[in-house]
Amino acid sequence: MLSIQTLRERTEDVRRALQQRHTEAPLDRILELDAYRRALLQDVEAMRAERNTASKAIGGARDPEERQRLIEAQRAVGGRLDELEGRLREFEAELDALLLQVPNLPHPDVPVGLEEDAVIVIEGDGTAGWERRPDPPRRVADEPTPEVASARKPHWEIGEELGLIDFTRGTKLAGSSFYLLRGDGARLQRALIAWMLDLHRSHGYTEVYPQALVRSDSLVGTGQLPKFADTMFHLEGTDLWLIPTAEVPVTNMYRDEILAEADLPLHYCAYSPSFRHEQFSAGREVRGIKRGWQFDKVELVHFTPEGESWAALDRLLTDALEVVRRLGFRYRVIRLATADLTFSSAMTYDIEVWAPGAAEWLEVSSVSNFEAFQARRANLRYRDATGTVRHLHTLNGSGTALPRVLATVLEQYRLEDGSIEVPPPLRPYLSGQTSIGPQTGQP
Repeated sequence: MLSIQTLRERTEDVRRALQQRHTEAPLDRILELDAYRRALLQDVEAMRAERNTASKAIGGARDPEERQRLIEAQRAVGGRLDELEGRLREFEAELDALLLQVPNLPHPDVPVGLEEDAVIVIEGDGTAGWERRPDPPRRVADEPTPEVASARKPHWEIGEELGLIDFTRGTKLAGSSFYLLRGDGARLQRALIAWMLDLHRSHGYTEVYPQALVRSDSLVGTGQLPKFADTMFHLEGTDLWLIPTAEVPVTNMYRDEILAEADLPLHYCAYSPSFRHEQFSAGREVRGIKRGWQFDKVELVHFTPEGESWAALDRLLTDALEVVRRLGFRYRVIRLATADLTFSSAMTYDIEVWAPGAAEWLEVSSVSNFEAFQARRANLRYRDATGTVRHLHTLNGSGTALPRVLATVLEQYRLEDGSIEVPPPLRPYLSGQTSIGPQTGQP
């Protein structure tokens, strides 16, 4: 959430940011309410001061008639004050609700434009062992499609041929947005999760296993509510929601607390199932396990002092990239344009990997700096060395999202005989197994 001071003092910057994001927010109504609230607050504070003065006069009055007169006058003032305080609470409640509808301000380095105006800032190949930073960064829209090897197969064909993915029974159980992983397919997914968590722990992250259900105030804190309620699953008759990402419970761990600056920064990694009620169009672009209403993800969350979050964003990106490097993927990092930023983000990098069978770039991580935006909503604070209480800066990124990583492993590591080579980092998690063939003993 942006502070009311920011909206008041940087009004034109906020208007420009809304235009660049191609979104709307009730900025004029917020400023109008703020003006009403401040004027009313002056009246309320003046009447409170008058009431305090009158109370002292009543206490010092010696003449009973004078005392009674003062009491009657104070009753009239008290009734008027109650009325004004009620109106003030109404203004403040409406103002608070409207402030939740204003997105974060993009960082000046974010490209202005639509999805196609995003730029490639890093590209590399984990197998070939090279990485470079294009100078200047290249627009995604201008990028040619990589060459496609005709012998490659998409993961949905590979998964069904080997008995690793069961689309038919997954659909039977819950509909077209679901699938089952079976045999070594399930084991490979579990190995990826365990390996990613261990990798991030080796980089100094503390592991958390969060719950999959949270109350609405946690979703307000990270920015999913109220704007994105229709993309989430709500448990009827409760205030509980299935989490769209582990970012939500982990970021809210310290809600309404004041941390010591000496304890910062804090770095957490967390595995969780994630649930998003999104509408997908039919066609090749949604085939397989690339998109679904339930998916597994390893999440990375940083809490930093306000002056350290941009350096933290570089570290967070590096840590997420290490996953795709070690898996030997071809990858690129894209700095999103203003209209493609998430609601809470000041800057976001997407990490995409090349799926050679489906012949497309798949996003496996979004790495974002929210600055103090989430902290204001969730009341995340710390006390600095001078004793001043400030809002934390929060960051998060996937480290990484499992369905698309699994899909890319199946496509990239398929051997000529149709089996799957197990990527070297995962072999210790599969009891030394080096390849995955057709699953047997399954009807």
